[in-house]
Amino acid sequence: MNYGFITRKLLSLRWLRRAPSSRLRLGPAGERLAAKYLRRHHHRILARNYTCPVGEIDLVTYHDGQFVFVEVKTRASDTYQDPIEAVGSIKQKRLQRGARHYLGRLGQSDHTSRFDVVTIIWPDKGKPRVEHIEDAFQVGTY
Repeated sequence: MNYGFITRKLLSLRWLRRAPSSRLRLGPAGERLAAKYLRRHHHRILARNYTCPVGEIDLVTYHDGQFVFVEVKTRASDTYQDPIEAVGSIKQKRLQRGARHYLGRLGQSDHTSRFDVVTIIWPDKGKPRVEHIEDAFQVGTY
């Protein structure tokens, strides 16, 4: 079978050649903006996109003697859903398990921590609107 022909045919399809959509670039740009915002507010960034077997934590910071586990939600508009609504109970449990994993690896399981959410509304043409919700939800049982 002529695989070269099939490869050329697939590459000629328009949807394969398209640049990534702005939506795909919005998330990482929002995380960079959130990190910059938190640094300006005296957070020390410890980790970005911390990945462990139970999930991922966008940002881990240290602020006022606490470890802060931050979920970043970036949207182009708040027309359909407020970004904070995307951090439901399942996501909260994953963040809690990820935080437990992170603190356990540091040997800091008993250290105080909290969960923050940074929401960013970033329209195509316009200045981003950043909102930082400290202690966005309480730690439950994991």
